[in-house]
Amino acid sequence: MMTLIETDRLIVSDFNLDDAAFIIKLVNSPGWLQYIGDRNIKSPEEARQYLENGPLKSYKQWGFGLYRVALKNTNTAIGMCGLIKREVLDGIDIGFALLPAYEGQGYAYEAAKAVLDYAAKDLGMKRMLAITMVDNAASIKLLQKLGLRFEKMIRLNDEDLALLAMELGKESHIVKEKE
Repeated sequence: MMTLIETDRLIVSDFNLDDAAFIIKLVNSPGWLQYIGDRNIKSPEEARQYLENGPLKSYKQWGFGLYRVALKNTNTAIGMCGLIKREVLDGIDIGFALLPAYEGQGYAYEAAKAVLDYAAKDLGMKRMLAITMVDNAASIKLLQKLGLRFEKMIRLNDEDLALLAMELGKESHIVKEKE
């Protein structure tokens, strides 16, 4: 497992096929099902296929992807956070999800802020997008705290989604505010 980022409390690293059991828990958690959708991943084999065709393929194809987020002191996987290249978007977007027991403790912000810094400093990205359902208040609040701002509504997979965006600075993820 390659550690990409360490924060005060978290390790952000590449997924590998050994993460299949964790993926089953995460993609079947209530928040994932409500706001991301049912991926119909119930078995270890389906989870491995998800990892192979999603994060692992993205690492090879784009040099980034969705990453495993774990507690630093125990290496317990608690969620994912990372960068996604979608054909339907004009840019890279950030995504994140945590197991319910770890929500509301600042972990998603800590991981997402670190990923934004990584995108700017290590990958040289200049702009970041995010998409979310308009009723996902917690996600929108977190994205805004990170500096992303509502840009427009888009239609994706028969759903209306909010598209948020920000410019990435050279020193950190801090937005150059548009007044």
